[in-house]
Parts: sequence; structure tokens; C-alpha cells
Amino acid sequence: MLNAKLDRDVTILLVDDDDVDAMSIQRTLKKQNLSNPLVRAHDGVEGLELLRRLIKAGQRYIVLLDINMPRMNGVEMLSKVRADPSLASSLIFMLTTSQAEDDKAKCYQRNVAGYIVKKQSDNGFARLISMLHSYWGVVELPDC
Repeated sequence: MLNAKLDRDVTILLVDDDDVDAMSIQRTLKKQNLSNPLVRAHDGVEGLELLRRLIKAGQRYIVLLDINMPRMNGVEMLSKVRADPSLASSLIFMLTTSQAEDDKAKCYQRNVAGYIVKKQSDNGFARLISMLHSYWGVVELPDC
């Protein structure tokens, strides 16, 4: 396992209205003994606000963004992030139930780091968290 300090240095911003998925991701982090802070927003409006707070606080982060949410969906939030110079370089992974080719295309056109279809079991989230842990352990994330 990578060192615990590295884990704590990367905050996971989860923007998802599904309470069960949020609890599953939190449980998976705990099972894998990762101490990363998990910050959650329930829609894109709240997600933008929390993203700005993370940047203002100088925290390194990765965003997990769902597509189907109330008020502002994930594609709308992604578009706003990419249009704002202070947010545009944010590292965002789409984490969604949508397998629609149109959704995938819209997200990749807006430079997502990856498009991940949610699995219905914790095992799917275990693979996701393992991949993210490996990712931030190898890739140089920018300082905010």
C-alpha cells in the first residue's frame, strides 16, 4: 500500500444523489484502509460550491461525478467546470449508471479522465477505489 500521508493528501469529491452508492464508496475506502477524506455533494450546484472550496483551501482532489442528478446534472456541471478557468483543470471521473453512447461522448468531449459505469455490488466499487488509489500514487496531481 502507498503511504498514508499520500492517501490523506487527495480528497475525493463525490457528486452523486444516490445515498446507497455514497455509503458503498465510503465503506470501500474503509475496507481498503484508505484515509482519504470523502466530501459529498448531492447535485451539480452543490458540487461546484464544494469544488471551489477545495481549490480555495489548496487541497488536492479527484472528482467522481454522476450524470443523473436533480437541479444540475453531471454533464451540466462538467460543462461549467470546463468553462471556468479557475476550475477547468479539475480531474474528473464520471461515475454513472448510464451506458448511453451519447452520454459517454458528451463527457469525453469535455475531457473527463474516465467514464466508469457503476456496478451494483461493492466489488465494483472496490475495483474503482483500487484504481483511483493506484492512479494518484503514480500520477502527479497539481497543487491547488
